[in-house]
Amino acid sequence: MMVHSSDEDFMRMAIQVARAGVLEGQTPFGACVVHEGKVLSCLHNSVLKDTDITAHAEVLAIREACRARGSIDLSGCVIFSSCEPCPMCFSACHWARIDKIFYGARIEDAEGFGFHELPISNRLMKELGGSQVALVGDLLREESLAVFREWYARPDKKTY
Repeated sequence: MMVHSSDEDFMRMAIQVARAGVLEGQTPFGACVVHEGKVLSCLHNSVLKDTDITAHAEVLAIREACRARGSIDLSGCVIFSSCEPCPMCFSACHWARIDKIFYGARIEDAEGFGFHELPISNRLMKELGGSQVALVGDLLREESLAVFREWYARPDKKTY
């Protein structure tokens, strides 16, 4: 699949919001939902702050994008995630009818940094579930991993 410079710009926004979350004591995950070149939402995880295990960046970004569009149907939208979405987040993308998922780090990278991940790739979920969502992985992966490293170096880091 072809990647455009604007795709990299949106991914950098997701990475930057993930970094902002780390600076606020959150975990290194960020996501932006984009429709026709316009950012509808761009948020980081707030699992720890909200004491809500479902407050993943992708879920929060999808919720805000749905409110912005006044619809639960995000057809035509693309999500940029600093890390491959977990099964919950992939399912939310599927249910919202998001057209494409771009992600940076891989789910096994998150697991390697100590997160309690279900190591089920988006490709496998797409295949098993018959989802139509397109996948583009490893976009700016090293930049995404840099945020994980920054988070990992913090003495106050917490996983879930």
